[in-house]
Amino acid sequence: MILYGKVVKLRPIEQEDLEMLRELANDPWYEKMIVGWSFPISQKDQEEWYKEYKCNDKMIRYIIETEEDGAVGMIGLRDIDWKNGSASGGGMRIARKGLRTKGIATDAWMTQLKYAFNELRLNRVNGSAIDYNKASLRVTEKVGFKVEGVQRQAIFKNGTYHDVILLGVLKEDYEEVIAKTGYWDEDK
Repeated sequence: MILYGKVVKLRPIEQEDLEMLRELANDPWYEKMIVGWSFPISQKDQEEWYKEYKCNDKMIRYIIETEEDGAVGMIGLRDIDWKNGSASGGGMRIARKGLRTKGIATDAWMTQLKYAFNELRLNRVNGSAIDYNKASLRVTEKVGFKVEGVQRQAIFKNGTYHDVILLGVLKEDYEEVIAKTGYWDEDK
């Protein structure tokens, strides 16, 4: 299903998105900003991954697209737990640096959370961020995530250990953001 936000459209991954996804995976800036890590991905590796990739009942990935700029990034949910109504954010990335402060990330998160809470009937989405990734912490807080804990010195980046900030957003937190901001109101 394609999801529509105020600014973004979240749609399935297509063949033409592979180069952008490969660039995101190989971008050294993102490597230092995300909690996880990855091996370098060749064009052949990316094509092999795509042949095997399928959204399923445990993971959903979307391309973030804007009318003006086309495909600009990715977002998703992983580790979906239907019994307990929870999932983890699957990483949100915006490909072009010039687009990172235009509200695209906020709208992508709000759109994905709306789907998670109102369509999938989840109650909770987990997240995490490296302590120095202030942009990620700001956008997750803006959409309703709350800091729930810290894993001290859990990630090794740039020659040193860093804390991982553990985050969570409940359906009621998301609804509180909507009530306060009127986010989905037509005139805003």
